Amino acid sequence: MSVLVNKDSKIIVQGFTGSEGTFHAEQMIEYGTNLVGGVTPGKGGQEHLGKPVFNTVKEAVDQVDADVSIIFVPPAFAADAIMEAADAGIKVIITITEGIPVADMIKASDYIKDKDCRLIGPNCPGVITPGEAKVGIMPGFVFSKGKVGIVSKSGTLTYEAADQVVKQGLGITTAIGIGGDPIIGTTTKEAVELLMNDPETECIVMIGEIGGQLEADAARWVKENGNKKPVVGFIAGETAPKGRTMGHAGAIVGGDDDTAEAKKRIMSECGIHVVDSPAEIGKKVAEVIG
Repeated sequence: MSVLVNKDSKIIVQGFTGSEGTFHAEQMIEYGTNLVGGVTPGKGGQEHLGKPVFNTVKEAVDQVDADVSIIFVPPAFAADAIMEAADAGIKVIITITEGIPVADMIKASDYIKDKDCRLIGPNCPGVITPGEAKVGIMPGFVFSKGKVGIVSKSGTLTYEAADQVVKQGLGITTAIGIGGDPIIGTTTKEAVELLMNDPETECIVMIGEIGGQLEADAARWVKENGNKKPVVGFIAGETAPKGRTMGHAGAIVGGDDDTAEAKKRIMSECGIHVVDSPAEIGKKVAEVIG
């Protein structure tokens, strides 16, 4: 069992023939991901990396039954790519693109809310189910199969947490990089919920950062639903000055509850095992799994 992507997922790359799309598609194919083709308008009918190129996502869905898309489209066109994927019937839309204008994301987010799809990102590292599918830009060798799920706003800390968990001999079920923009498709709570409902996931690592309410919402949901599985939490940005964007466009402290300190307090009150340093994540997971 896994969430979002697995060995049966039929994955396409939007922005397939561009430099980013090409590089990461090669890595995904090498990993063993079931990549069935890609989309570059105007290049339909060609082959790239031994896979078919389509002019539209609809063609890819009709011809190769694509159900997952990963987007490497420049920021100005990325919201359109998201909406096109949703229109065509893609079930999981993973958007790597950074710097999509907020106004565009408001439009795309509103457009897809009634569609039968799930958006991950934008500005995220993607999703990996070790040994089955790597749909993103993460280094595949860091991850191995196991029983710990990861939800993270930070790409780098996703890899760090995975490395520590694997070194504890526990491994990963699915790691979900949700992205650090102000408007994202799947929230921390929704990603945690997916892993809570996955029978193979025995523990969840939740990595957040300053800014917004996502981690507090997730923590309260975990408590309200009876703390069914242990959750280990870390919040990045404790030393960030108020009012300044730190790394991610969404990482800006607005109110008192946006600070790392406030988030850690809320998480602890909700029964989450909070660590003060990312270096402690692996040990804490091993401790709570027992």
